[in-house]
Amino acid sequence: MHVVIMGCGRVGSTLAQTLEARGHTVAVIDHDADAFRRLGPDFAGTTVTGAGFDGDVLRQAGIERADAFAAVSSGDNSNIISARLARETFGVSRVAARIYDQRRAQVFERLGIPTVATVRWTAERMLRHLVPDGAVEIFRDATSTVSIVEVPVHRDWIGRQVRDLEAACGARVAYLIRFGIGTLPTASTVVQEGDQVFMLVTDDIVAAVTAGAAAPEGGH
Repeated sequence: MHVVIMGCGRVGSTLAQTLEARGHTVAVIDHDADAFRRLGPDFAGTTVTGAGFDGDVLRQAGIERADAFAAVSSGDNSNIISARLARETFGVSRVAARIYDQRRAQVFERLGIPTVATVRWTAERMLRHLVPDGAVEIFRDATSTVSIVEVPVHRDWIGRQVRDLEAACGARVAYLIRFGIGTLPTASTVVQEGDQVFMLVTDDIVAAVTAGAAAPEGGH
């Protein structure tokens, strides 16, 4: 894949290095040439100085052959404009944008472009660690129908299988994080102490899913 990234801050540079390490070609755009130093001396991709919403700059970065585009600059407006340009003008199928303003993120996702609303996401993650009560939304699809939520799981689920948890909650476990690493469970996977459990839900079942995870029947 060829991926174009607008913004060479901490997120953009880390994303570029990760993609390159996985064998993809990468081009990074930033208005400040000094920002490219974050990429390190081993970065073999393309760097383009300029605005990510400038068509000529995007072409220099290879947008016309790009498989994906990420707008991760520090400005919401720049990210919105460049992401729409990549999608609507250059026909890039995989486009994502970082948005600080949650209200803008919601509007933007209705256009079919996934967003990462960084302030809300960070606040929710901090809240989850400080006050681990209730489900915390991690992802919502562009139609605002299906979401992935992190569900606090009662300790009585430890040692029991994922299939039992799913049956009690009426929802599928999307993935677990175990020892800091994401894991795709099977029905027979056993819940271990410290597991973070993420479930696929719709808004109408969130309360029931949370209740099922919090109060298992026949617990230890």
